[in-house]
Amino acid sequence: MKLETLEKDSFYHLYNRGINKANIFSNEENKRYFLKQYNKYLAEKVSTFAYCLLQNHFHLVVRIEKEPKDVIQSFSNFFNPYVKSYNKAENRTGSLFEKHFKRIKVDSEDYLRQLIIYVNLNPLIHFNKDFKTYAFSSYKETLAESSKIVKEEEILDLFGGKQNFQEVHDIRRLYLSAQLTFE
Repeated sequence: MKLETLEKDSFYHLYNRGINKANIFSNEENKRYFLKQYNKYLAEKVSTFAYCLLQNHFHLVVRIEKEPKDVIQSFSNFFNPYVKSYNKAENRTGSLFEKHFKRIKVDSEDYLRQLIIYVNLNPLIHFNKDFKTYAFSSYKETLAESSKIVKEEEILDLFGGKQNFQEVHDIRRLYLSAQLTFE
């Protein structure tokens, strides 16, 4: 599969999972460290609009702010110490992730909004957990007074305000809950 080329000022859905679908997070401390390292290496290179960390995969919705070559290097600088730390803690060796992280260019504002909702709802989709209280998703952070990672003001503007942001998530939750009930 040919990787999508990153372009400055463009939005992307970035994601990856563990090799052979294995876990990439064993506990909450792993997830906190992942986000800390993400912020350390990428806060100046990308603007984050959504994220979700699950046991064996992660999702990010970002806008590329710097030159793509610098962003790719920053992702490498971010992933390498995370993998080394995880491998040491779990007494394992070798690759943690499936090859390179996947990237899909976001080609419209409507797609961007739908993608943010999808990423925020991942705890419901995969674990049937309440996405509103899930600690490692951007939903709660977007609604917080101050964000550490996501661009909450831009996100809320994209949705027409906090109330609409919450309502569209609730509508999608109801739709997904109905689907899960009938499966």
